[in-house]
Amino acid sequence: MSATPEEMEILGEEPLVQGGMDYHDLTEAISGVTETVLPPKMWILVFPVVATLAGVMTALIGWLFFEGTGVWGLQNPTGWGWAIVNFVFWVGIGHAGTLISAILFLFRQKWRTAINRFAEAMTIFAVICAGTFPGIHIGRPWLPYWMFPLPNQMGMWPNFRSPLLWDVFAVGTYFTVSCLFWYVGLIPDLATVRDRAKNKFRKLAYSGLSMGWRFGNRQWQHYEKAYLILAGISTPLVLSVHTIVSFDFAVSIVPGWHTTIFPPYFVAGAIFSGFAMVITLAIPARHMYNMQDIITTRHLENMAKVILLTGTLVGYAYACEFFIAWYSGVLAEKAIFIKRAMGPYAWAYWTMVSCNVIFPQIFWWRWARRNEWMLMIVCVLVNVGMWFERFVIVVTSLSNDFMPSSWDYYSPTLIDIGIFIGSFGTFTTLFLLFLKFLPMVALFEVKNVLPEADPHHGHDDDDH
Repeated sequence: MSATPEEMEILGEEPLVQGGMDYHDLTEAISGVTETVLPPKMWILVFPVVATLAGVMTALIGWLFFEGTGVWGLQNPTGWGWAIVNFVFWVGIGHAGTLISAILFLFRQKWRTAINRFAEAMTIFAVICAGTFPGIHIGRPWLPYWMFPLPNQMGMWPNFRSPLLWDVFAVGTYFTVSCLFWYVGLIPDLATVRDRAKNKFRKLAYSGLSMGWRFGNRQWQHYEKAYLILAGISTPLVLSVHTIVSFDFAVSIVPGWHTTIFPPYFVAGAIFSGFAMVITLAIPARHMYNMQDIITTRHLENMAKVILLTGTLVGYAYACEFFIAWYSGVLAEKAIFIKRAMGPYAWAYWTMVSCNVIFPQIFWWRWARRNEWMLMIVCVLVNVGMWFERFVIVVTSLSNDFMPSSWDYYSPTLIDIGIFIGSFGTFTTLFLLFLKFLPMVALFEVKNVLPEADPHHGHDDDDH
């Protein structure tokens, strides 16, 4: 028998839904967001800014196509610049959504229910931003099909042993499954919005999106099986996608890249940055739409614990890298790590270490895990640090390779910076549109964690 909210408070465990909300209150709170004509004031203020940044990104990409990749800061030997750094960064951001939805679902963690919907949406939008950069990085945007497993006009197939081709398979599969998982989870809530719609156009739109859902028992049976299957498919993808992205570096012989620690290191870092982004989005969203009783402090605290764990794993990986470089006896490998810590890019390296290893340690204290301002500051710093981690990996190794005669200092241009900032505008624009038109919280899943959802609720153990 599940404990009542009063019993949970006595035991020191907060209820997942607070404020004494029942089924009706949840439906009004979650579905009502999509029914308001005007969004909240914060939404109205932020949307034009981020939409403008998205437009700037589009304009700069157009200029890039017109002028070529020479407008970037690329040089010899640094042929991979901010584009690949941003690609790896955004792929990592997209990991938390599927982890929260799939893995925590399989482990029957009920606290995921209030945050999984917008975490899944965040995954999709992050992967869209990530996919933009390889497409513009190739230098010849009219030939993007060269990245796909298709023969060219000479009948030659791409090299299937290239990790760049593996990226296409991995990221493409991850995006497809994530979209399916997200959409399948939305169907019952879309039907609820459809049934409440008063406008004929809205009713027609949500009727099409809900695919004839009528809340029938047979439909629920098929739905739960499909959701479980998609969760099972998504779980290995969480681990495989960033593993394959790490192979872009690990299978090469470039100093600082040629190491077997990269796959688990990249996966831990992706979960680390993904959860930080979820908190960064959840705190403003819960205040914007008055969802504090649904997205509670308990949810934020649990995510902070995950950040503490994965941040510690990332710090352990940093230490292992230095040990491996020393133990290998390879002079070039030793030199690259000494240069990272004390060379021309030391400012980037120590920014990375501070943001990813030192600052998250404050989450050992419960007050820090439950303080929204502290959570926001640390999570923003974590994402800054994770971007610098990718910058350090990509740029320091390429700019100091095996030939000292070709060493050079890499500097980005305003076009590099503008496209990167614009990608945040694109990501936030898509996220705000999602908040406006689709239920941001999985209504039917949150209802399942209420005490009245327990068939034994209100009965003593002696009654059954």
